[in-house]
Order: sequence, then structure tokens, then C-alpha cells
Amino acid sequence: MARQSTKPSMALALYRMLLWLATPFIFARLWWRGRREPGYRQRMAERFGAIDATGLDGVIWFHAVSAGEVIAAAPLVRRLAAHYPERGLLLTTMTPTGAEQAAALLGDVVTHRYAPYDMTFAVQRFLQRLRPSVLILLETELWPNLIHLTAARSIPIYLLNARLSARSAKGYGRIAALSKPMLAKLTHISCQYPDHAQRFQTLGVAAPRISVAGNLKFDRSLPADLTQRCDELAHACLIENRLIWLAASTHDGEESLLLDSFQRLREQQPSLQLILAPRHPHRVADVEALLKPLEYRSARLSEILKAPLQDSVDVILVDQMGMLLPLYDLADVAFVGGSLIEFGGQNPIEPALVGTPVISGPHCFNFTEVVEKLVAVGAMYQVSTVQELVSTLLELLNDPQLRARSGGAGRAETEANRGASEKVAQQLIQLIGDTAH
Repeated sequence: MARQSTKPSMALALYRMLLWLATPFIFARLWWRGRREPGYRQRMAERFGAIDATGLDGVIWFHAVSAGEVIAAAPLVRRLAAHYPERGLLLTTMTPTGAEQAAALLGDVVTHRYAPYDMTFAVQRFLQRLRPSVLILLETELWPNLIHLTAARSIPIYLLNARLSARSAKGYGRIAALSKPMLAKLTHISCQYPDHAQRFQTLGVAAPRISVAGNLKFDRSLPADLTQRCDELAHACLIENRLIWLAASTHDGEESLLLDSFQRLREQQPSLQLILAPRHPHRVADVEALLKPLEYRSARLSEILKAPLQDSVDVILVDQMGMLLPLYDLADVAFVGGSLIEFGGQNPIEPALVGTPVISGPHCFNFTEVVEKLVAVGAMYQVSTVQELVSTLLELLNDPQLRARSGGAGRAETEANRGASEKVAQQLIQLIGDTAH
């Protein structure tokens, strides 16, 4: 394959100029964020392309933004590792939580590095040191410089588990001068659902370069020690015999609505246990500030795990990553956040996977197809107001048989949608062929 032209379009040149002007602010934001999340101050040089690439020349490079994408990609990565045992695998992420999941789930088969920010000098330095044979992007990791400079080195680029909401497609359409040439450099796009594939075609991607394989997130396997972890959590938190409502992956602007709902629920369910897990654990302090005037007793999960509770509390605040799956399994009902505000929702597959009824707000455009499937079988409920949330929660909390039917429907639906990882792996091996040898 001939090397592609490295001459940037006018739109890409403008993008690069704006990024260059923003560089001091990017440094400052990274340092500032590291005050609350220390992981962002670790290995900072990697984010600007200064990586140790010893023994990594010619690797198959996977890039996932954060923990959720790493978890979804894990079965696929292991399949590729088994097929190409003689080649190294590199997994890059943007977040420390992604790095933690990479170590926990794939530490024996991949090397982890932080991906470079999409600044020209950082990406160029990264590619010069790494010289990968293939780049595999997960979901929505579309960065103009990364894609342009990688393609210029004649490195195939695959976008897997791709999703493109109607809102995102409209946004890309507005910047077609930048997005269309970027998408044209992708070797192949494997989409989650047909609607996503159609949106990529509308943006100018030729149909032969697009396929549909399903959603990798349905293929998550349950850890062998899940029951043990649930039992240990229930004992430490003193919640063995209580109804539990888990509000997970919540965002700023949602917690006040959820606490309002909790107050109303407590009038009819006085012993109801709320477990509240903000999407970003460092925001637990913000939630504690909301709890102060309500006079609820609360405790952070990290502290409970160090010293189990001696007296029960009203609200347990989850301030660390990697805890949601056992908490979903413990919960009688789960609310999945990012949906009462116009964020687009978080992943509702995990609670369904363990047979827990799911509730969300109306804004789930990041997971439209998944939500439609779960709602259709009665595994998930969407609400628009606090009153609707309270009513739906009471209906589920007061009816064990309804919870069992709803949870069972969710578990069956997740099982019915499994298989994307193997399908994508076979397709990817066929596409890569000897490129990775």
C-alpha cells in the first residue's frame, strides 16, 4: 500500500492550529484534574507521545477511551491475542480507570500506555516510537490527527463496535470538511446496529467499508467470584435484609433529583437502602454536600471496605471504580444515570446481565437500540419526572414477582444478543490477514 499524502486539508490545518493554541490550557486542565484524580498526573509524558516502546515495534494497537470500552473489548482482545501469539498487543486508554481495567482484565496479554492527545507533535512522536502494524479504534474514538497521521504511514485503521447517534451524526455533518476526509481514511467500520451503519453512509462512507456485527457489551462474562463479592459487600454494608435501590453512573444535576425521590420513597419504604454511585467517583464530595441538609447518615464505600459498618446508614456512596457489577447484582432495582439530563445515558446492559430491573430517564440516545430492546421485553422502564421515578420504583419494590419477571427478561435479552465478539474477531482476522505478521 502506498503511503497516503500527509498534506492536511484547510479544515485539518485549522483544527491543528486551534489545538496548538489550546496546548497551554490542555496542560493546565490535565494538571488541575490531577488534583482530584491523581491518576491523571501519572505517566503524563505518554499523553504527549513520549512512550517507552521497547519491544512494541509492529504491535497490534487497540485504543479504547475508558473502563467501559476496555471491558467491552476484553473478549475480542483475548481472541486476537490467541490468533496472533507472535505479535505484541498494545492497549491505550485516555483515562486512569481505563488503565485499571486494562491491567485487571488483560494484563497478561497486552501492554498498556496512555494514548497521545490529538496534537500533531504528540501523535507523530507516538507513531515514530511505536510503529504499529494495525490500529483498532473502539466505539467513538475518532480523532482527526490520530487518523490522518496513522493513515499517512499506510497503517490500516479499523473502527469496531462503532456507534453513531442521530445527534452525533448531525454534528459531524456540520463539520463535513473535517469529518468526511477523516472517515474516508478508515479501512473498515464495524457498527453495532444498522441505524449506525446508515448514518456513517450518510456522512459519505462507502457501503462496502461498513458492516454490522452487534454490540460487544453484551458479551461481558460474569466473574467467577461475583457471588462471593456480593456476600462480602452485603455483610460489610449491613444490607443483607434490606430492599436496595442502586442509582449508578449519575451525573451532576441528577443527584438532587434522586435524593428528592429517595425522600418520597422513604415515606412508604422506611428501611429502603440507597446506594449512590456517581459516574466520576471524585464527585462523591459534591453528593455529600447535597446530603448535609437532609440529615441522612451516609458512608463512603471505600471506608466501609476498610472497616465494615457497625450501624446501618441511609445512603452508601460509591467512591471507587470497579464496584458496579456486584452492586447491580445486590440491588433490587437499579437506576442508570446520565439519562435525567441530556447526556445520553450510560450502559444499561450490566444490570440486565445480572437480572436486575432497570430504570432510566428519557435521555438515552447513546444507547437507543439497547434501551429499545430492554424496554420491549419489560426489563427496563423509562421515566421523565421525579413523580414517575418514584411511582415506578414503588411498583417494583412492592412486587417481588414483577421484579423477578423484569430481571429475568433482562437476563434473557442479554443472552440472546451475545456473540458479537466472535463475529467481529473473525471479521477482523480476515481483514488484517498477514498484515500483523
